[in-house]
Amino acid sequence: MAESHRAVVLREPGRARVERVPSPPPGPGEVRVRVYAAGVCGSDREVYDGTRPAGYVAYPLTPGHEWSGTVEAAGPGAGGVPAGRKVVAEGFRCCRVCARCRAGETNLCAGPYDETGFTRAGAFAETVTVPARLLHVLDDDADLRAAALLEPAAVAAAAVLRAGPQPGERVAVVGGGTLGLLAVQLLAGAEPAELLVVEPREERAEVARGFGARAVAPGAAAGLAGAYDVVVETAGAARSAVAAVALLRRGGRAVVAGIPPAGAAGIDPVELAMRQIAVSGVFGASSAAWSYAVRAFGAGLLDPAALITHELPLDAYEKAVGLVGGGDPAVGKVLLRP
Repeated sequence: MAESHRAVVLREPGRARVERVPSPPPGPGEVRVRVYAAGVCGSDREVYDGTRPAGYVAYPLTPGHEWSGTVEAAGPGAGGVPAGRKVVAEGFRCCRVCARCRAGETNLCAGPYDETGFTRAGAFAETVTVPARLLHVLDDDADLRAAALLEPAAVAAAAVLRAGPQPGERVAVVGGGTLGLLAVQLLAGAEPAELLVVEPREERAEVARGFGARAVAPGAAAGLAGAYDVVVETAGAARSAVAAVALLRRGGRAVVAGIPPAGAAGIDPVELAMRQIAVSGVFGASSAAWSYAVRAFGAGLLDPAALITHELPLDAYEKAVGLVGGGDPAVGKVLLRP
């Protein structure tokens, strides 16, 4: 009898169930990983609701792009990662030959968009198969529950690398969700003179304080305009990019990592020019950002486990998706545990 495993199969938006699907041997250069935990995020909610742009999802689909696990089997030419090793993996299936890939910007690959959990079967399943070249091997004693958050941590790392904080600078983060709180932990390692988080939810603000940040509500941030050297925006709200730029001193640097809704307020180009503000965006994470996040995790500088509030079995996929973006301030990171 052919091997099989259990997986969430989303036939179309809003129509999902857990099914047994084939488990073929990994092909050339591939590894099959036994999933330990998989995170559910806002983009997974978009996939379920059918609101993700058409070019960035392919149904039917097994979602799940944030995950950790152990190597189960390797195909021909998959390298020397032995069975049983703890791993995570990059999601973008970059081409490796375009100008952007050759420049190290693998998240900006000029080839067709292709990502695990969106156009390829993801990790809301007992196993996931990925190219071995995308693996990042973890320490033997790594906490795989926490490691499931290394994908958003890599995005936060991309934002921090682009922001380039220097010791002694005043740094702010707009947004205290998963991405923002992971950025706080990484930014703390740069030894800022001050680390601020702008977050309306007191539960998230309290977590930020535990990471060494000063937390304020958005209304209080108005009195801090022009006070910060570096601001990282992670909220993805209608006016959060504008709020981030307002916090900057003249000549300051902002990085926008949140994805805002349609019709979000734009940044005044006159203000950018007159105040000589530098604004950058971040889309996903390059291989370098992944490596940075994995190193910080291994060194104990990054503790994603503190953000996890819910762990559910695979059969509770729809409940997990409902928790994400449902507005409950007590909901932090939600994991599925296949």
